[in-house]
Amino acid sequence: MNNPNSIRWGIIGCGDVTEIKSGPAFNKVPGSSLVAVMRRDAAKAADYAQRHGVPKWYADASQLINDPGIDAIYVATPPGSHEMYAIAAMEAGKPVYVEKPMSTNVASCLRMLEASERTGVKLSVAHYRRALPMFLHIKQLLADKVIGDIRTVRLSLLLPDKSAMITQTATNWRVDPAVAGAGLFYDLAPHQLDLVQYFFGVPLQVSGTSANQAGKYNVEDCVSGWMRLPGDILFTGQWSFSVADAIREDLVEINGSKGRISFAVFEHKLTLQTGDQKELLPFDPPAHIQQPMIDKVTQYFLGNGTNPCSAAEAIGSMKVMEAFAYGSRS
Repeated sequence: MNNPNSIRWGIIGCGDVTEIKSGPAFNKVPGSSLVAVMRRDAAKAADYAQRHGVPKWYADASQLINDPGIDAIYVATPPGSHEMYAIAAMEAGKPVYVEKPMSTNVASCLRMLEASERTGVKLSVAHYRRALPMFLHIKQLLADKVIGDIRTVRLSLLLPDKSAMITQTATNWRVDPAVAGAGLFYDLAPHQLDLVQYFFGVPLQVSGTSANQAGKYNVEDCVSGWMRLPGDILFTGQWSFSVADAIREDLVEINGSKGRISFAVFEHKLTLQTGDQKELLPFDPPAHIQQPMIDKVTQYFLGNGTNPCSAAEAIGSMKVMEAFAYGSRS
């Protein structure tokens, strides 16, 4: 890096996720600037750069990766190409911040981790809810044993097939197994299952199953899973993407010996219940929801902090998703 106090970023894949959630944040955190973007569609890359005030754009990822004016790479393409771009960037000596899910399967993720270890180049994964105030508050409530000893965790995500939470694209790549793995489950569950690991640690036992019930695409649309977490905490989870709109649900319940923490992963709703007292705790997400995580990643790349989500941690939740979607593992 030419300036040890600043990171000049390049984005590979300046699609929908980068418009508000992440892209603008690279110019808003200390020691960070967005200097180039890449998209295979040159016109769309140029348009993004013009609208967001980015100095350079490319239609070829290798040109962006090898640009000497770029210090670090954010890989924001669909998951099927994460491995290719991340490894190419690390082999070029550029630290990588890669979108979740880290890739489409555990084997691919392990190759990315190996590349980071072999090259000595840093790799972070965009499980950005780890850096948001609401989830940091939940982690502190658990550490302080506000609801006592934890007994069970119940997770439920039920959505109709036409939900605003499910991003719609022209090619609908999120339900193409070659591009996205196990469909919408692999798109949404990483946020939830990473938080479970962040709060409670690596599971001791994992088992699950899945089905394609509605038959609207060639991937699983219903998933069920069970885990034994450290401390003999028992977890159950269910995901369905073809239910009636009236029964939609985004809920995680953490039940303890003294109370319950209930929250929505995608809607920023948190309720704390102890005894007969129930309190709704308000939290507003930042305008650019990845900004707190990008701040932590930037500082990590500059050598001023620890990795906010390592490849090894992301592989932990990928192993759980793979077990839930494709069969039991212990």
